Order: sequence, then C-alpha cells, then structure tokens
Amino acid sequence: MNLDLVLGWGVVLFAFLPLNLVVKIFRFSLMGANLSDTSGRMSGLEAMPENCVALVLMHMDPPEICKLAGVNRLFRDAASADFIWESKLPSNYLFLMDKVFEFDEKERAMVNLRKKDVYARLCRRNPLNGVSKEFWLDKKTGGLSMAISWKALTITGIDDRRYWNHIFTEESRFQTIAYLYQTWWLEVNGELKFQFPEGRYSVFFRLHLGKPSKRLGRRVCNTEQVHGWDIKPVRFQLKTSDNQHIESKCFLGSPGNWVNYYVGDFTIGSSGSNSLMKLKFSLTQIDCTHTKGGLCLDSVLIQPSPLANEAK
Repeated sequence: MNLDLVLGWGVVLFAFLPLNLVVKIFRFSLMGANLSDTSGRMSGLEAMPENCVALVLMHMDPPEICKLAGVNRLFRDAASADFIWESKLPSNYLFLMDKVFEFDEKERAMVNLRKKDVYARLCRRNPLNGVSKEFWLDKKTGGLSMAISWKALTITGIDDRRYWNHIFTEESRFQTIAYLYQTWWLEVNGELKFQFPEGRYSVFFRLHLGKPSKRLGRRVCNTEQVHGWDIKPVRFQLKTSDNQHIESKCFLGSPGNWVNYYVGDFTIGSSGSNSLMKLKFSLTQIDCTHTKGGLCLDSVLIQPSPLANEAK
C-alpha cells in the first residue's frame, strides 16, 4: 500500500475502520516508505486530529513510532505524547530511574524529561553499583535486561594467578574477562537483589572455551589449554527469594565461540512486580577426579524469556 494513499485517506481511516485495522494499515505503509518524500502532500493528513494519531501510535512499537514522527509536525507532536511512552515503559520505571540518577538529580530530571526521553534514557546501557553491573531496556519491546560482570561474582581461587588470569578484551561489554588456566574445583556464585517488572526471565552464563586474542589485527583463539569439559557436565543452579529453584546440567563445547549457557527461568507475578526479588545463581564443576581448563568467564545475563528465545 502506498503511503500517500494512507495519508490522503487519513480521516476516513479513523472514522470508519476499527483501531486495530488502522494500526495494521499504518504498519504496512511503513514498509519501504520514504517519509522524507511526503512533505507537501499532506492535505488529507493535516485534517486528522492529533489525539487520534496518538491513539494509533500507542499501539505501535517504539521504532515504528519514531519513524512515523518524521512524517510532519502533526505526527511529530503526536509521537511525543506522554501517554504513548508511558504505556511502553515498564511498571518499575521509577525504580529504574532511581538507579540511573542520584536522588536530587532524579527529581530535577523527572521534571524536565518527557516520557519519551525517559524511555530513550533507559534504553541506554545504565551502570548499576559502579561498573560491574548494568541494565537496559530493549528498544522495541521495553523489556528489561541485565548483565553482571564476573567481577561481581564470587569465584573460588580468582585471586590466585596460578589458576586464573584477568584479560582485557573488546569482546566483553565490561572490557575484561576472567580466564581459567586449570583447576580441580570450579565454583562460581552470584547474587542480585533487584525489582523486575512482571514477566518471565531467563538467566545465562556467558562462557567461551579457548583464550581469544588479536594477532595482526585478526581475531585468534588459543585452545591448547582447553580440557576436561567433555568428561563431566557443568551444573547450573538458580534460586529466588520466593522459592523458585531450577537446576540444569550441560557439557561445555564450541571452542572459539562465546556461548550463553542456559541456567533457568524465573517468573515475576503481578503481586511481586513492585517488590525486590533476590536471585542466587551458580556454576559448578567440583568433580575432583580430573582437571579442567581453558575457560573464559565473561558475565551473567538476565533477559525476558521471549527475547532470549528469539536470540536462540
């Protein structure tokens, strides 16, 4: 469908068609449309009430809203309506803003920022408690994700350089990873206390077999020290403060590639979305019958399960 046709019949669309059908027509018209070419051809569109346009935009994804905001002033003003972006924000966005800003700065920022600016701010990588944790919203869905660096985890023997080393690398969002030379006892534990919006979330350990580096500007991976991971599986555990408990086991593989190893899912109900949830997660391989080594540990990832399933 041609975008000009949609724009020219804008008032008719609102007057006679169901809202969900109008949303579908707008979405379809965006496919391949060059919005910069529509200036000067808005006679039908200009007659559309701004609140009607905003009502349609509220049922669209944020990237679609931003694209339509480039049509003309009417769409730009409608796309800035607070009620549109408040519907896209997670229910705990005030808690998240508390984490982004200091208290006095938050009060000043919340007065000056419109809801679309709050949404944009939360879609950035936002450090939490320094530089070892961060959270962000997915730009399309508004889903909350988190990453926890290995530095925020409790790792047995991490300070003993006979077993572990710290490597600076661009392959980590935290710019550093922990590399295991060799050990008999591998144990990694982590805790998090945070307020999550209602939904289902998946937890992963981001691991890599082999030591990545760069040589002459090209990525290389040394796998000489990789051993022991095909003998016994690694055990993952996840516990929550409301008694959810998940265990899983997995053999580590795919040397030379970063892999998100699935730990388990936890669910936040409507009654728990306004309270703090405490998570405990762990990775262990404590069978002392053999050594294992050549493992890189980057971080723990927490993502909405639908997003995690799309990434698989």
